[in-house]
Amino acid sequence: MDVKWARSPRAPADGDDDKKRAGWRGSGVRPKLVLVGFLLTLPLLFIVFGGRWGSSSFPSSPAGTKHVDAGAGSTTPQRTVTPKNVSASTTPTLSQDKLLGGLLSAAFDESSCQSRYKSNLYRKPSPFPLSPYLVQKLRKYEAYHKKCGPGTKRYRRAIKQLKAGRNVDNAECKYVVWFPCNGLGNRMLTIASTFLYALLTDRVLLMHVAAEQEGLFCEPFPGSSWVLPGDFPHNNPYSLNIGAPESYVNMLKNGGVRNDDPSSVRASSLPPYVYLHVEQFRLKLSDNVFCDEDQTVLSKFNWMLLKSDSYFAPALFMTPVFEAELAKMFPHKESVFHHLGRYLFHPTNRVWGIIRRYYEAYLARADEKIGFQIRIFPEKPIKFENMYDQLVRCIREQNLLPELGEPAANLTTESGKVKAVLIASLYSGYYEKIRGMYYENPTKTGEIVAVYQPSHEEQQQYTSNEHNQKALAEIYLLSYSDKITMSAWSTFGYVAYSFAGVKPWILLRPDWNKEVSEVACVRSTSVEPCLHSPPILSCRAKKEVDAAAVKPYVRHCEDVGFGLKLFDS
Repeated sequence: MDVKWARSPRAPADGDDDKKRAGWRGSGVRPKLVLVGFLLTLPLLFIVFGGRWGSSSFPSSPAGTKHVDAGAGSTTPQRTVTPKNVSASTTPTLSQDKLLGGLLSAAFDESSCQSRYKSNLYRKPSPFPLSPYLVQKLRKYEAYHKKCGPGTKRYRRAIKQLKAGRNVDNAECKYVVWFPCNGLGNRMLTIASTFLYALLTDRVLLMHVAAEQEGLFCEPFPGSSWVLPGDFPHNNPYSLNIGAPESYVNMLKNGGVRNDDPSSVRASSLPPYVYLHVEQFRLKLSDNVFCDEDQTVLSKFNWMLLKSDSYFAPALFMTPVFEAELAKMFPHKESVFHHLGRYLFHPTNRVWGIIRRYYEAYLARADEKIGFQIRIFPEKPIKFENMYDQLVRCIREQNLLPELGEPAANLTTESGKVKAVLIASLYSGYYEKIRGMYYENPTKTGEIVAVYQPSHEEQQQYTSNEHNQKALAEIYLLSYSDKITMSAWSTFGYVAYSFAGVKPWILLRPDWNKEVSEVACVRSTSVEPCLHSPPILSCRAKKEVDAAAVKPYVRHCEDVGFGLKLFDS
């Protein structure tokens, strides 16, 4: 890529002027004539659209939005591009299957959660065929959740037994209660993992919804709720930690439970609940529960509390007792989060309004959408200049954006196509630089490059509800990209590209003793997220086993050398 820096990285860019330039880009029609034509057609436009563009639905951007049609800075005449109709009723041209082939239940009122049946229509069809067995499992689970979920007599009976300190034999309903840890990306990955565990172990998934997570997601199960009621007797996430006496590992150490002869353990002899601390600890999952004998014992607990910061779904694939069932549910191994994420996570109408308005206002007209997600971690800070240079190297080496031409050049290869670049980052500098390049220079091919950044919060705010709403909106906007480039280790990026079903380019971290990565980026071999902290799979063996060496569908991650991810061989 022939990179030429703009003289001023902060060239003037008024939002309204940018929209005007986008409409006039390259047109041989003079602005005054366009204005006259517009005024003449205004009455007709008002008749056609007047009932649709009320103040509540006008496609305005979230606060902090930056946008510019960067091709407007070129002095080279451009071919007129007819704007595409981006109304909500006609935008979905890529996929008309609102139930995603049976993945989603039809038993919902569409108006209560508009994103459930509409968000996927902004993406290309899934590259992974859906297993009929998974569909069957989901419908069976939904009926089970409705029978045993909050508000039912079975739930009240189970709570009564829990409060009484009893774990009964042959319980009709069993539960796994998820507690939050770390940021939104981590939470979404662990919720999906916990739900998969619930499917495999016949448990009802309930979520502790902290204040910062309220109003983000719609209910995913028809006729019931997955929200843990506030009067749950063990509803304090701060008491759940690696040292908790209720932890399964600590129970084993203290003799509270035994796994040497799991078939002889009676449920009524166990404590009223068990806690799984499936969190990263010294780069390993702290609770080594992915062994058959441990799962046999755990299956006898009626109540399970679980806290995690990791995408532990790959560890479930490495547990022998689950392998056959998982093979039927996911014949394509790298489709696990892709399908479960699309099933579980539907932004509420408030968040969906942000997503839809932004997409239709700034992205819908693009011929190709390219997402860049940049995340700088405090434990491995990278200077802005170094990170930006690495991003530019990746863009150039992988031909992600068109090369720049001379401002006064008489280009004859104009395509008039629009590439929209969406930048998701806490910082505005990457937007300013890339936007500056394409604002002041045309491209060699005549393509228009429009650069957008919905927000720049400067720092992550785990406990801010407003911050999490914006983060969720940007995850979804990023997932509508045709190509994605993301920072290594970022769970935010993992969720976005897994939703999209595209293999991203990953911006590698420099070695710990270096400031610059020698390799700019690599292409992922899978659309699955990475498990940063794999479990110890020795079980009863005397030495640790590398799962990537023995499982044909597991390999080490491109960005986390010791991590593991699922892929289709």
